[in-house]
Amino acid sequence: MPPSANDIETIKQKMKASWIAGDFGVIGRYAEQAEEEFVQRLGIKPGMRVLDVACGTGNTALPAARAGAHVTGVDIAPNLLEQAKKRAGDAGLNIDFREGDAEGLDFSDASFDLIISVFGAMFAPRPERVAAELLRVCRPGGTIAMANWIPTGLVGKMFAVNARHAPPPPGIPAPTMWGDENTVRERFNHGAANVKCTVFESNFRYPFPPREVVELFRRYFGPTHVAFSRLDESGQRAYFADLERLWSDHNLATDGSTNVPAEYLEVHAIKA
Repeated sequence: MPPSANDIETIKQKMKASWIAGDFGVIGRYAEQAEEEFVQRLGIKPGMRVLDVACGTGNTALPAARAGAHVTGVDIAPNLLEQAKKRAGDAGLNIDFREGDAEGLDFSDASFDLIISVFGAMFAPRPERVAAELLRVCRPGGTIAMANWIPTGLVGKMFAVNARHAPPPPGIPAPTMWGDENTVRERFNHGAANVKCTVFESNFRYPFPPREVVELFRRYFGPTHVAFSRLDESGQRAYFADLERLWSDHNLATDGSTNVPAEYLEVHAIKA
Protein backbone atom coordinates (compact mmCIF):
# COMPACT_ATOMS: atom_id res chain seq x y z
CA MET A 1 0.00 0.00 0.00
CA PRO A 2 1.43 3.42 -0.94
CA PRO A 3 1.96 5.87 1.93
CA SER A 4 -0.83 8.33 2.73
CA ALA A 5 -0.41 12.07 2.32
CA ASN A 6 0.22 12.37 6.06
CA ASP A 7 2.80 9.59 5.90
CA ILE A 8 4.56 11.30 3.00
CA GLU A 9 4.75 14.58 4.89
CA THR A 10 6.24 12.80 7.91
CA ILE A 11 8.74 10.98 5.67
CA LYS A 12 9.76 14.22 4.00
CA GLN A 13 10.29 15.98 7.30
CA LYS A 14 12.51 13.12 8.47
CA MET A 15 14.43 13.21 5.20
CA LYS A 16 14.96 16.93 5.60
CA ALA A 17 16.22 16.40 9.15
CA SER A 18 18.62 13.73 7.94
CA TRP A 19 20.17 16.03 5.32
CA ILE A 20 20.44 18.84 7.86
CA ALA A 21 22.26 16.47 10.24
CA GLY A 22 26.03 16.13 10.03
CA ASP A 23 27.76 18.44 7.57
CA PHE A 24 27.36 17.42 3.95
CA GLY A 25 29.74 20.16 2.90
CA VAL A 26 32.62 18.03 4.22
CA ILE A 27 31.47 15.02 2.17
CA GLY A 28 30.76 17.15 -0.88
CA ARG A 29 34.33 18.42 -1.15
CA TYR A 30 35.46 14.99 -2.26
CA ALA A 31 32.98 15.02 -5.17
CA GLU A 32 33.74 18.48 -6.57
CA GLN A 33 35.89 17.33 -9.49
CA ALA A 34 33.41 14.70 -10.71
CA GLU A 35 30.53 17.19 -10.50
CA GLU A 36 32.47 19.88 -12.36
CA GLU A 37 33.18 17.34 -15.11
CA PHE A 38 29.45 16.56 -15.23
CA VAL A 39 28.69 20.26 -15.80
CA GLN A 40 31.40 20.57 -18.45
CA ARG A 41 29.73 17.81 -20.49
CA LEU A 42 26.51 19.86 -20.67
CA GLY A 43 27.92 22.55 -22.96
CA ILE A 44 26.38 25.42 -21.00
CA LYS A 45 26.24 28.72 -22.93
CA PRO A 46 26.24 32.22 -21.42
CA GLY A 47 22.75 33.45 -20.65
CA MET A 48 21.17 30.01 -20.26
CA ARG A 49 18.57 29.68 -17.52
CA VAL A 50 19.66 26.80 -15.30
CA LEU A 51 17.88 25.22 -12.33
CA ASP A 52 19.92 23.02 -9.99
CA VAL A 53 17.52 20.77 -8.05
CA ALA A 54 18.77 19.46 -4.70
CA CYS A 55 21.81 21.66 -5.19
CA GLY A 56 23.41 20.91 -1.82
CA THR A 57 26.41 23.13 -1.18
CA GLY A 58 26.72 24.24 -4.80
CA ASN A 59 29.07 21.74 -6.45
CA THR A 60 27.19 21.97 -9.76
CA ALA A 61 25.60 25.40 -9.40
CA LEU A 62 28.96 27.16 -9.11
CA PRO A 63 30.57 25.78 -12.30
CA ALA A 64 27.31 26.38 -14.19
CA ALA A 65 27.40 30.03 -13.11
CA ARG A 66 31.08 30.30 -14.04
CA ALA A 67 30.07 29.20 -17.55
CA GLY A 68 27.83 32.27 -17.76
CA ALA A 69 24.45 30.75 -16.93
CA HIS A 70 21.76 32.41 -14.83
CA VAL A 71 21.55 29.80 -12.09
CA THR A 72 18.89 29.07 -9.49
CA GLY A 73 19.57 26.38 -6.89
CA VAL A 74 16.98 24.74 -4.65
CA ASP A 75 17.42 22.32 -1.77
CA ILE A 76 15.40 21.14 1.23
CA ALA A 77 18.25 21.72 3.71
CA PRO A 78 18.72 25.37 4.72
CA ASN A 79 22.16 24.76 6.24
CA LEU A 80 23.45 23.43 2.90
CA LEU A 81 22.01 26.46 1.14
CA GLU A 82 23.86 28.76 3.54
CA GLN A 83 27.12 27.03 2.64
CA ALA A 84 26.27 27.31 -1.06
CA LYS A 85 25.54 31.04 -0.71
CA LYS A 86 28.86 31.63 1.04
CA ARG A 87 30.78 29.69 -1.60
CA ALA A 88 29.09 31.66 -4.38
CA GLY A 89 29.77 34.96 -2.60
CA ASP A 90 33.42 34.07 -2.04
CA ALA A 91 33.71 33.21 -5.75
CA GLY A 92 32.00 36.43 -6.85
CA LEU A 93 29.10 34.53 -8.44
CA ASN A 94 25.49 35.69 -8.44
CA ILE A 95 23.35 32.59 -7.85
CA ASP A 96 19.78 32.52 -6.54
CA PHE A 97 19.73 29.85 -3.82
CA ARG A 98 16.41 29.12 -2.17
CA GLU A 99 14.70 26.40 -0.14
CA GLY A 100 12.57 24.14 -2.31
CA ASP A 101 11.14 20.68 -2.87
CA ALA A 102 11.83 18.58 -5.99
CA GLU A 103 8.25 17.27 -5.82
CA GLY A 104 6.75 20.77 -5.95
CA LEU A 105 9.02 23.30 -7.60
CA ASP A 106 7.92 26.92 -7.09
CA PHE A 107 8.46 28.02 -10.70
CA SER A 108 6.26 28.63 -13.72
CA ASP A 109 6.04 26.17 -16.59
CA ALA A 110 8.97 26.20 -19.05
CA SER A 111 11.05 28.54 -16.86
CA PHE A 112 14.45 26.97 -17.55
CA ASP A 113 16.62 25.87 -20.48
CA LEU A 114 18.46 23.28 -18.42
CA ILE A 115 17.58 21.38 -15.26
CA ILE A 116 20.41 19.76 -13.30
CA SER A 117 20.17 17.28 -10.44
CA VAL A 118 23.29 15.43 -9.34
CA PHE A 119 22.78 12.76 -6.68
CA GLY A 120 19.93 14.85 -5.32
CA ALA A 121 16.37 14.61 -6.65
CA MET A 122 16.81 10.82 -6.73
CA PHE A 123 16.19 10.81 -2.96
CA ALA A 124 12.71 12.38 -3.05
CA PRO A 125 10.09 9.81 -1.98
CA ARG A 126 7.75 10.12 -5.00
CA PRO A 127 9.81 9.81 -8.18
CA GLU A 128 6.84 10.16 -10.51
CA ARG A 129 6.19 13.63 -9.08
CA VAL A 130 9.85 14.54 -9.40
CA ALA A 131 9.89 13.54 -13.08
CA ALA A 132 6.69 15.49 -13.74
CA GLU A 133 8.05 18.62 -12.04
CA LEU A 134 11.41 18.50 -13.82
CA LEU A 135 9.57 18.22 -17.15
CA ARG A 136 7.09 20.97 -16.26
CA VAL A 137 9.65 23.66 -15.47
CA CYS A 138 11.88 22.79 -18.45
CA ARG A 139 11.19 24.59 -21.73
CA PRO A 140 10.38 22.53 -24.85
CA GLY A 141 13.68 21.44 -26.38
CA GLY A 142 15.48 22.01 -23.08
CA THR A 143 17.46 19.37 -21.22
CA ILE A 144 17.03 17.61 -17.90
CA ALA A 145 20.43 16.31 -16.80
CA MET A 146 20.71 13.96 -13.84
CA ALA A 147 23.44 11.89 -12.23
CA ASN A 148 22.01 8.99 -10.21
CA TRP A 149 23.79 6.22 -8.33
CA ILE A 150 23.13 2.79 -9.84
CA PRO A 151 21.84 -0.12 -7.72
CA THR A 152 24.87 -2.37 -8.38
CA GLY A 153 27.56 0.28 -7.77
CA LEU A 154 29.42 1.03 -4.55
CA VAL A 155 26.93 3.65 -3.38
CA GLY A 156 23.97 1.43 -4.24
CA LYS A 157 25.52 -1.33 -2.16
CA MET A 158 26.12 1.12 0.68
CA PHE A 159 22.45 2.11 0.62
CA ALA A 160 21.55 -1.59 0.75
CA VAL A 161 23.69 -1.96 3.89
CA ASN A 162 21.97 1.08 5.36
CA ALA A 163 18.55 -0.43 4.60
CA ARG A 164 19.43 -3.69 6.35
CA HIS A 165 20.42 -1.93 9.56
CA ALA A 166 18.01 1.03 9.47
CA PRO A 167 15.10 0.05 7.19
CA PRO A 168 13.54 2.89 5.16
CA PRO A 169 9.80 3.65 5.33
CA PRO A 170 7.65 1.04 3.56
CA GLY A 171 6.21 1.84 0.16
CA ILE A 172 8.98 4.22 -0.92
CA PRO A 173 10.92 3.22 -4.07
CA ALA A 174 14.66 2.78 -3.63
CA PRO A 175 16.50 5.98 -4.68
CA THR A 176 18.86 3.91 -6.81
CA MET A 177 16.01 2.98 -9.15
CA TRP A 178 16.81 6.38 -10.70
CA GLY A 179 20.05 4.65 -11.71
CA ASP A 180 18.19 1.95 -13.65
CA GLU A 181 17.91 2.94 -17.33
CA ASN A 182 14.57 1.24 -18.00
CA THR A 183 13.02 2.88 -14.94
CA VAL A 184 14.30 6.31 -15.93
CA ARG A 185 12.94 5.96 -19.46
CA GLU A 186 9.55 4.97 -18.06
CA ARG A 187 9.48 7.95 -15.68
CA PHE A 188 10.21 10.42 -18.48
CA ASN A 189 8.09 8.57 -21.04
CA HIS A 190 5.22 11.08 -21.18
CA GLY A 191 7.17 14.30 -21.58
CA ALA A 192 10.58 13.68 -23.08
CA ALA A 193 11.29 13.51 -26.81
CA ASN A 194 14.56 11.68 -26.24
CA VAL A 195 16.36 10.15 -23.27
CA LYS A 196 20.07 9.31 -23.39
CA CYS A 197 21.62 7.28 -20.56
CA THR A 198 25.34 6.74 -20.05
CA VAL A 199 27.14 4.99 -17.20
CA PHE A 200 30.09 6.91 -15.77
CA GLU A 201 32.52 6.04 -13.01
CA SER A 202 33.45 8.39 -10.20
CA ASN A 203 36.30 7.43 -7.90
CA PHE A 204 36.02 8.10 -4.19
CA ARG A 205 39.55 8.97 -3.14
CA TYR A 206 40.45 9.62 0.47
CA PRO A 207 43.96 9.96 1.96
CA PHE A 208 43.13 7.51 4.74
CA PRO A 209 41.96 3.88 5.05
CA PRO A 210 38.37 2.58 4.69
CA ARG A 211 37.79 2.53 8.45
CA GLU A 212 38.33 6.30 8.56
CA VAL A 213 36.10 6.73 5.51
CA VAL A 214 33.27 5.08 7.44
CA GLU A 215 34.00 7.39 10.38
CA LEU A 216 33.84 10.35 8.00
CA PHE A 217 30.41 9.31 6.70
CA ARG A 218 29.22 8.47 10.20
CA ARG A 219 30.06 11.96 11.40
CA TYR A 220 29.27 14.14 8.38
CA PHE A 221 26.91 12.36 5.93
CA GLY A 222 23.45 13.13 7.31
CA PRO A 223 21.59 9.92 6.36
CA THR A 224 24.41 7.72 7.72
CA HIS A 225 24.74 9.87 10.83
CA VAL A 226 21.01 9.51 11.51
CA ALA A 227 21.03 5.76 10.78
CA PHE A 228 23.73 5.24 13.42
CA SER A 229 21.77 7.32 15.92
CA ARG A 230 18.78 4.97 15.56
CA LEU A 231 20.77 1.90 16.62
CA ASP A 232 21.90 0.63 20.00
CA GLU A 233 25.58 0.01 20.70
CA SER A 234 25.68 -3.52 19.30
CA GLY A 235 23.69 -2.44 16.25
CA GLN A 236 26.13 0.40 15.62
CA ARG A 237 29.09 -1.99 15.81
CA ALA A 238 27.48 -4.36 13.30
CA TYR A 239 26.53 -1.50 10.96
CA PHE A 240 30.05 -0.05 11.13
CA ALA A 241 31.62 -3.44 10.45
CA ASP A 242 29.45 -4.02 7.38
CA LEU A 243 30.27 -0.59 5.97
CA GLU A 244 33.99 -1.02 6.62
CA ARG A 245 33.93 -4.43 4.92
CA LEU A 246 32.14 -2.96 1.90
CA TRP A 247 34.66 -0.14 1.46
CA SER A 248 37.61 -2.46 2.08
CA ASP A 249 36.40 -5.08 -0.40
CA HIS A 250 36.13 -2.44 -3.16
CA ASN A 251 39.28 -0.49 -2.30
CA LEU A 252 41.84 -0.37 -5.13
CA ALA A 253 44.50 1.44 -3.09
CA THR A 254 47.39 -0.45 -1.52
CA ASP A 255 49.15 2.41 0.27
CA GLY A 256 46.82 2.89 3.25
CA SER A 257 44.53 5.30 1.42
CA THR A 258 41.12 4.62 -0.13
CA ASN A 259 40.30 4.59 -3.83
CA VAL A 260 36.90 3.09 -4.61
CA PRO A 261 35.16 3.32 -8.01
CA ALA A 262 31.46 4.18 -7.90
CA GLU A 263 29.24 3.97 -10.97
CA TYR A 264 26.40 6.34 -11.72
CA LEU A 265 23.90 6.80 -14.54
CA GLU A 266 24.06 10.11 -16.36
CA VAL A 267 20.68 10.98 -17.84
CA HIS A 268 20.03 13.59 -20.52
CA ALA A 269 16.29 13.92 -21.23
CA ILE A 270 15.17 16.37 -23.91
CA LYS A 271 11.79 17.97 -23.18
CA ALA A 272 9.26 17.35 -25.98
